[in-house]
Formats: sequence, structure tokens, C-alpha cells
Amino acid sequence: MHIVLCCATRRGCRFLEKLAQLQPQAELTVFSFPEEPWEPPFLEDIRGVALTRGHPFIEARQIGSARHEAFWQSTPVDLLLAVNWRYLIPAEVYRRPRLGSFVFHDSLLPAYRGFSPTVWAILNGEDHTGVSLFEMSEEVDSGGMVGQERVAIGPDDTIADVTERVTQAYLALLERHLDDLLRGNAVSRPQDEAQATYTCKRMPEDNEIDWTASSSEIYNLIRAVSAPYPGAFTYLSGRKMTVWTARRLGPGRAYVGRVPGRVAEVRPGVGAVVLAGDGGILLTRVQLEGDKTVTADEVLRSPSLTLGR
Repeated sequence: MHIVLCCATRRGCRFLEKLAQLQPQAELTVFSFPEEPWEPPFLEDIRGVALTRGHPFIEARQIGSARHEAFWQSTPVDLLLAVNWRYLIPAEVYRRPRLGSFVFHDSLLPAYRGFSPTVWAILNGEDHTGVSLFEMSEEVDSGGMVGQERVAIGPDDTIADVTERVTQAYLALLERHLDDLLRGNAVSRPQDEAQATYTCKRMPEDNEIDWTASSSEIYNLIRAVSAPYPGAFTYLSGRKMTVWTARRLGPGRAYVGRVPGRVAEVRPGVGAVVLAGDGGILLTRVQLEGDKTVTADEVLRSPSLTLGR
């Protein structure tokens, strides 16, 4: 049995380890690509796991390019799996495997097709996300559905909390459906196109805090892109400041003179309350560029300070 795994991120590395555990006799060929500068590293970990276990490893973003044509022409492939893969896999590649090509995606499709669905789900204040296993097709994330698993998102969960649950759901779906995939018995059903929604690719500049937004929107941004992601950021006197953690606030003062981004209260040893478009938010852990992470009150010491450009 020859399985091709196209994978990225730490989740992809754990998926590779699980797949190798479940199919110790299978021949695996692993594709991956370099992480972006703002991402936690993963390429060398994936390469190391593959090579340590004796599996061929190929570094590539475009696995259907002319550079890899000889591999596809000369190597019989039974099954192709894609995990956190970001690049187009052309039909002439995904139609080659004898038992088909399948994708694992972190949303309950057809909702949240596209990039960074878990980040977008937290940003949008969702109370759940999920994982879908489906057939690869020409249209993004639109193939026949094989299996799904729902994943809860708590109101104060960070991206690290949710990512771990999503990863566990990936591994559970793999274990649940792998035998059927390898036997060619996996049953799929069409997705409901009328229910499809899409997300766009996120860039580092998208993590800048807009202090005119609601306090809920700002809080969701902070928790959606916190560690291990680069973090939500703003500026203090022209200097970039990352906000790693924050807290929601209950009903407070009714401001009829409001400056979004203005420090409204300093709480020693805890943080600082900053005004948003509709209330305030308590910043707790922040980091000025080039400095260490500290409690926000160590940096935001005065109600005369205003955050933002």
C-alpha cells in the first residue's frame, strides 16, 4: 500500500505520526513546504519524522509541477491525503491514486471553506467549529463528504485551546475512516452548495486592532491570533505593541466623551482598561516590540495614553 501525504503545520506532523502508527507496513511519501516567516516552524519537524521512519520526503508547494512529473508518472499511488495543505493540487494528480484523494479541513463544511477557518470562527464569535473529511475536487473544499466531527469553542478559548481540540478531531477522523479509505469502501455524500460560506487568506497586517470596533470584536481578535500565532497588535507612541491576553469587562462607566484606544483605567498588577467603540476591554499581557512580555499596567501607566496609529 502506497500512501502520499501532503501536510503542513504542527498538526500535519502529528497526523503523519498517527498515520505511520496506524499503517506501519504502508509505504508513505510525504510532501511539505516551508512555513511563512510569521508562523511557528514545522517543515523540519515533518521532514525529520518522515526520514526517521524511512519514508521518502519531498519539499514542494506545487506537487503537480513539471519538476515532480516523473514521480507521478513512475510511482503507483493507492491513496492521497491532504492535511493543512494550502496549494492547488491539479486534477491530473488527485485523480491518479487508485483509491482516491481526500482532504481533512478544519470546519464543518460547507461552512468556512477556504483559509484559516479556525481563526475566522473565533473572530466571528462562533461557539463551535469542526473537522471534515471529504473527496478532493476542482472547486475549493467542495468534494463529497465522508465524515465530520464537531469541536466546541468556549467564549474565552484561545486559538491554542481550539487548535488542540481540532487536531484531536483530525486524528479521530483518520482512525475512524482509514480502513474504509484503504478498502475503497468510503461512502461520500454531496455538500449542500446553498449553505456554502468562504473565508479569505489572512495576512499579518490583518491582526492590527481597530479600536473603533466593538469590545467583543477586539477580544475575539486577541484570542484568535494569540500564541502560537503572531498576536493582535496596536501602536503606543509609534511603537508596535502586541496584546497577548485580555479580559472581557461587564457593564461599566457610561462614557459620553469617548476616545477609542484611550487608556481609561490602570489596574496595578492586573492590566489596563482601554476604550473600544462600544465599551472597554482589560488588556492583561502585552509586549512592546523588542521588549519582554509584561502586565499591561507596566506599559500603560496613564489615562493620557492612546493606542493606535
